[in-house]
Amino acid sequence: MKLMKLIRYIPVMATLLWLSSCKEDMDYKTPAGGDGSVPQVVSNVTVENLAGKARITYKLPNDKNLLYVKAVYKNSAGAMAETKSSYYKDTLTVEGFADTLEHDISLYSVSRSEVLSQPVVVKVRPLEAPFKKVFKTISVINAFGGYNLTASNPTRDNVAIIVMKRNAFNQFEVDNFKSIYTRTDDIVSKIRGLDTTTHEYAVYVKDKWGNNSDTLMVNVKPIYEAKLDPSKFRGFVLPGDAPQVTNGARLEYAWDGNLGWPYTSFTAQVTGGTNPHIITFDTGVEAKISRIWIRPFPEGTRFYYLSTMRRFEIYGSTNPSLNGALDGSWTLMGSYEVKKPSGLPYGTDNAEDQATAAAGFSWEVDLNAPKVRYIRIRCLENWAGGTAQSINELEVYGSTL
Repeated sequence: MKLMKLIRYIPVMATLLWLSSCKEDMDYKTPAGGDGSVPQVVSNVTVENLAGKARITYKLPNDKNLLYVKAVYKNSAGAMAETKSSYYKDTLTVEGFADTLEHDISLYSVSRSEVLSQPVVVKVRPLEAPFKKVFKTISVINAFGGYNLTASNPTRDNVAIIVMKRNAFNQFEVDNFKSIYTRTDDIVSKIRGLDTTTHEYAVYVKDKWGNNSDTLMVNVKPIYEAKLDPSKFRGFVLPGDAPQVTNGARLEYAWDGNLGWPYTSFTAQVTGGTNPHIITFDTGVEAKISRIWIRPFPEGTRFYYLSTMRRFEIYGSTNPSLNGALDGSWTLMGSYEVKKPSGLPYGTDNAEDQATAAAGFSWEVDLNAPKVRYIRIRCLENWAGGTAQSINELEVYGSTL
């Protein structure tokens, strides 16, 4: 009977023993440094001032309770900010400054119990903030059917170029379709589809801390663009221009409106030599050229093949030298390279490659180029590695006004 009573109490005793062991474990896992002692301060502090920020380097205290170092400061807007760096590092960066004034930074060592040391105050003087540099480089110029906005962001910081237009209440509001959010170094935004009336925009730059630049007011008056009349085009073969192949192709077929063979301009690699092959034609009018649309000639279903131009140049002139030289009578209006969307090996085009090339490529001309009448296309390299060129069809766009 006594034995049965003892068995009955065994579960109770086991539970008491388990609770006792748990209490011991919980005591053991209490964080080190829980004594609330004040950590030692950082030392040997140095400052490197950077664009809109400063990098602070220091020597960590020899304190086993140290968990991280914290910098506390006021940003340019007067708001309090802080940056933390773990005890594995000896540096931290304070950011978000919109000015180049001197700022006090308070450095604290922080223990595992979140106890702060006495502050070590250092002074930083940030260099000009990236968003201000970007703003200074903004350029907006009229383009065909719109405008081109360019800017430089050499430190590749996250910036937003905000474009605002007037709404129905004659107030400026952000145009999200024209605004740019980027961290690229060379910023380019080409807006098209505008009519030729004057458009007023307000442009400014902001960073991720909410700092804003001044506002640039711009008036954009897009240039009228039209397709030049191909019925006025004619071949204008100069000395040194590459000959066409002799089995049907002709230079004039490049603007006849027909696709496929033989309605193609196709120079002969062998008789044309190894130098870049050139073709020349007269558009019949003086015009400021905006772009030239070129559809390559496909070999079967392969567009990026044989004599399709891969790298080439376009020149323009109003009064070309008749000796055929690419001398001062010609202006280089653009250098171009065709890239296959898929990146597949030579001789292999997928459906996307074929659709892209079949739609033709629009090659924009330098907006600073003068009006021209005569155009030369110079093939530096085709997809077979030679210099011959083939053009199934081309169209020229611009303004004669």
